[in-house]
Amino acid sequence: MEYEWLAIFIVSILKYLILIICVLVGVVLVPFLERKV
Repeated sequence: MEYEWLAIFIVSILKYLILIICVLVGVVLVPFLERKV
């Protein structure tokens, strides 16, 4: 069936989403932490 292909597709999308979220969090937190210091 096509479930294996679908699973690989979903995992690859999740990896990209996690990467994007990490970048956004970094961009938001770095200035916030610099203000505190």
